[in-house]
Amino acid sequence: MAPSPAVHARRGAAALATAALLSAAAAPAAFADSPSPAAPGLYGTTNPQFDGVFRQSLAFIAQDSVGVTPATSAVDWLAGQQCADGGFAGYRADTGTACDAKKGEFTDATAAAVQGLATVGGRGAEVKKGLDWLKATQNEDGGWGAQPGNPSNANSTATAIGAYAAAGQDPAKATAKGGKSPYDALLAFQLGCDAKEGERGAFAYLPQKGQLLANDLASAAATLAASGKGYLVGHPSGGDKAPKPLDCAKDEGDKDHKSDKADKAENAAAAADAGSAYLAAKLGGNGQHLTSAMDPKSDKPDFGATADAVTALAAGGHTDAAGKAMSWLRDDKNGAAAWAKGDPGKLAKLILAAKASGTDPRTVGGDLVQQLNETGPKPEAAADTSKKDEKEKKKDDSGFGVWWFVGVCLVAGIGVGFLLSGRKKNPKL
Repeated sequence: MAPSPAVHARRGAAALATAALLSAAAAPAAFADSPSPAAPGLYGTTNPQFDGVFRQSLAFIAQDSVGVTPATSAVDWLAGQQCADGGFAGYRADTGTACDAKKGEFTDATAAAVQGLATVGGRGAEVKKGLDWLKATQNEDGGWGAQPGNPSNANSTATAIGAYAAAGQDPAKATAKGGKSPYDALLAFQLGCDAKEGERGAFAYLPQKGQLLANDLASAAATLAASGKGYLVGHPSGGDKAPKPLDCAKDEGDKDHKSDKADKAENAAAAADAGSAYLAAKLGGNGQHLTSAMDPKSDKPDFGATADAVTALAAGGHTDAAGKAMSWLRDDKNGAAAWAKGDPGKLAKLILAAKASGTDPRTVGGDLVQQLNETGPKPEAAADTSKKDEKEKKKDDSGFGVWWFVGVCLVAGIGVGFLLSGRKKNPKL
C-alpha cells in the first residue's frame, strides 16, 4: 500500500529537519557525539548514518575549489557507497548488503554524490548511473521528492538540478515523461505577489495545507538551482548586479491585485533574481545572517543557511549582498568558524561560500582549507600558493612599481540538500 499524504508530509518534515543539521548553530548530541564506525576514506569522525555521503561530497567540491585533490581512498569510499541501481543512501555501513530501493535511497544523497564525483573527475560511470537513477525517479511534475514516490520538494529538486549542471548537462532538458522540466517543479514552490510583501520571491519547501510558506533553507537552495548552478559557484566578474524583486505593480483595473501565473517569475532566471532579492532583503534586515528555518521564533544565527545564501547570491552576480553576508560569517566574534570546527560538511559550506564571494577561505577562521583537509585522508595534492606569491613579490620589486594582487577565488555551492544541507559544469568526467 502506498504511503498516505500524511506519511509523505512527515517524511518531508523529517527530511528538512535532517537538512538543518549542517545549518543549525548546534547539532543534537545524538548526532554530534556518536563515534564513526571504522570507515577508511570517510571524512569526519561523527556518526555518518544520516550525512556520510553528503558531507563527503561537499568536502570534495570544496577541496576542488581551492586546488586540492582528495585522496584516492576517499574517492573510492564515496563511489563504493553507490547502490546497484545508481542511487545512494545517506550512509551504508555494509556495502555488501543490497540497498532497499523503496526506502533506503535518497534524492539528495544521490544528487550530492553525483556533484562530488563529477568534480573529482574520472568517475564517469558512477556519475552516469547516478543521473540515470535521478531520471528513473523523477516525478511527473518534473521534480523530485526526498525518496522515490514522495511528492516533489524544493530542496531535493534543487539538488538534482545541481547534479545535472555539475555533469555538464542542461537541467532544463531533463524532462519527465509528460514534458515537465525540473524548473517547472521548482518554480511552483516560489511565493508570488499574493504573499506578504517581505516574503515575495521566497521559496517554500513543501506546501502546507495547500499554502506556500517562505522557508530560508528552501529559498537558498532553490535560488541557486534556478541560476542553473550546483554547489560549485565561481566568483562572478563584471561588478555587482542588484537583484530584481518580483514585479508586483498593480495592473490597471486590477484593484484586488489577485495572484495569477503572471505574478510569479515566468522563467528560471527571473525566479532566481526574485529569490535573490528576498534573500538579500532578509539578510540585510537581520544583521547579515539568517536564523533557523526550523524554529521561526529563534533569533540564533543559522550559519549553514547563511552560507548557502551567500553562494546563491553570488551565483546570480549579486556580489555586494553576498560579500556583506560573507563578511559577517568571516568575523570570528559571530562564531561561524567555531560552529564548523571539525565538521567536514560545515567547513565545506563555508569554503564554498567564501570562494563564491571572492574571499580566500585560508584567511577565514585561521585556515578553513587546512581544517577540512585534516578531517579526512591526506589529500593527493594541494595547490601550493607560496611559490606563486614569491614570484609575484619579485615582480613587484622589479622596478615597474608595486602592484597589489588581490586573490579572488572561484566557486561555491549549496545548497541546501536533504541530508546535511539545510544542499559546475565539469568537463572532468
